[in-house]
Amino acid sequence: MCGRWYPGTEAELAGAVDAHLAPVDTADAAPCPRALIAPHAGLMYSGPVAAYAYALVRRCRYAAVVLVGPSHFVGFRGVSIWPRGAWKTPLGDVAVDADLAAAIAAGSRDVVEAPDAHGREHSLEMQLPFVARLLPGVPIVPMVMGYQERGTALALGDALARALAARPAGSGPVLLVASSDLSHYEDALTAARMDAVVLDRVNRLDADGLMTALEQEPRHACGGGPMVSVLRAAAAGGATRARVLRYADSGDVSGDKSAVVGYMAAAIW
Repeated sequence: MCGRWYPGTEAELAGAVDAHLAPVDTADAAPCPRALIAPHAGLMYSGPVAAYAYALVRRCRYAAVVLVGPSHFVGFRGVSIWPRGAWKTPLGDVAVDADLAAAIAAGSRDVVEAPDAHGREHSLEMQLPFVARLLPGVPIVPMVMGYQERGTALALGDALARALAARPAGSGPVLLVASSDLSHYEDALTAARMDAVVLDRVNRLDADGLMTALEQEPRHACGGGPMVSVLRAAAAGGATRARVLRYADSGDVSGDKSAVVGYMAAAIW
């Protein structure tokens, strides 16, 4: 994706991320969020929306970031975790938190190692420009969900909650990030009606309601399962509210409103 979905040099990528963040006013921002939901299209399309979520962490300190996105190209049951090493970006390598990854994997048989699922996948990579720019030096735990079945989404949410609850006192907060676009290739009015269902469930911090809506109409979101997992884990960890920060569609950039992709930024506290 580097050089295609986002700029391939450090200066260009930093400039692009900063330009997306610049218009976002966080003067009255709430405390640092426990979790975010952000889109994952090419940076020029989804970056203006994702910035509304990531701008909230500009002054925050986290011990790690857990990234959960959908697998677009490889079908499998469960969730593939990248357990160790580092991911390369033009803004520098982003290390994987091996200890936290192991703790999450130990909490559910649904969490597996399927490296092929990460090979062409962009849902996590498109979060890295913001993570690397705003949270330099903070390690990640990358996870992609295969078939977005109820059992898998709920099991991952529970595994995340258990792993975070078991962390030693003083180890620092962990930011959860769900990567998802919304409806795909509907006209803008139809997309807005479909996407409103997801926005409503997110605003209500309603993981179960969102899962039910996705089962009734999977076209609501490509990363619905990851959103359910993150909402569930955040609520189990004490989160009490969520807010959609921004909604837009690809036509706002391309000018073509006949077939758009919906984008949402949200935060959970």
